[in-house]
Amino acid sequence: MDKRIIRVFPTRTRATPDDSLVAVDCAPRFFDEADEVHISVLFTWDLKKTEKLEKEWKAVAPVFVGGPATGSPGESFVPGKYVKHGYVITSRGCPNRCWFCSVWRREGDRVREIEIQSGSNVLDDNLLACSKSHIKNVFGMLREQEEPCEFSGGWEASRLEDWHIELLKTIRLHQVWFAYDEDADLEPLIRAGRMLKQHGINYTKTGNVSHKVRCYCLIGWPKDTAEAADKRLRTAYENGFLPMAMLYRDKDGQASQEWNRFQRAWARPASINQMCRNRTEAQYG
Repeated sequence: MDKRIIRVFPTRTRATPDDSLVAVDCAPRFFDEADEVHISVLFTWDLKKTEKLEKEWKAVAPVFVGGPATGSPGESFVPGKYVKHGYVITSRGCPNRCWFCSVWRREGDRVREIEIQSGSNVLDDNLLACSKSHIKNVFGMLREQEEPCEFSGGWEASRLEDWHIELLKTIRLHQVWFAYDEDADLEPLIRAGRMLKQHGINYTKTGNVSHKVRCYCLIGWPKDTAEAADKRLRTAYENGFLPMAMLYRDKDGQASQEWNRFQRAWARPASINQMCRNRTEAQYG
């Protein structure tokens, strides 16, 4: 008989499961019964909250704490267990050793391809670092989905090749994400923007940057400035990527009010498009 497992999450995100055996940032309810309780911690700043949840849920069943913030590596992927149905992970790890990223520390700097499950939102940390056969098999799975597909785990611009873009054209694409976090990311991003433009993907018929091609831009790290961050975001837009500011936080999850305000202004696609179009029109008439 399968174990009855209640999954507890300190913070709700878009990807948090929503079935009846999920609890978010709360103590046990009167009717909760389980064989095990798993607390999944996504953010390091939730670790202190996790200690309280662990004590509370011990009254229900043995508690096991894991998740990215604890440093525990992921193994096989079970749809709907720690992320909601529709989200899928087909590989673990990343060969890059970015200073701000915990993936290579937790999962290793060699990509491990795992069994491909069905889903429309691919969360892999670096899908393009996988083998050609694996990537093609992922797209084969995506072509069977009824929902538009998204790559919210992100694609590495320096690894982009024409055959990747040809595969993109075989699915109903909602969004594909790239990243511009450091100066070294710029030249690969410009190159990727040109390639996507040649294939008619990152601009609409009216000439606006398409919402289908997005770009994470890390902001607010130590010594970063609002002027430099604004330039990175606008540069991403000028090269065919609708940017979204990703706010760097310290181990306690804190950031200044100024950076919080800055991030909010660069988080809504409609306002981003308007800000960037206004600047372009002011510059070039």
